[in-house]
Amino acid sequence: MEAALSMLLGNTAGAGALGTAIGFGLLGGRFLEGAARQPEMIPTLQVKMFIVAGLLDAVTMIGVGIALFMLFANPFIAVVKG
Repeated sequence: MEAALSMLLGNTAGAGALGTAIGFGLLGGRFLEGAARQPEMIPTLQVKMFIVAGLLDAVTMIGVGIALFMLFANPFIAVVKG
């Protein structure tokens, strides 16, 4: 059971990383599109892009933190063991 839990939590962290990678790709693409359309707005768009990038990373770090908590200090393991 613990091996299955470890695999599940590893997949959870991996899915979070995959989601962040997709999000960064979309964010960068939209930033480049906006910068190409309106070059005078690049500083404003860049600031907003960095804010959203930080929030995107924060969501992933929270997910990894929860996965590590469930792996090493799982409060539900006593219920699973019986």
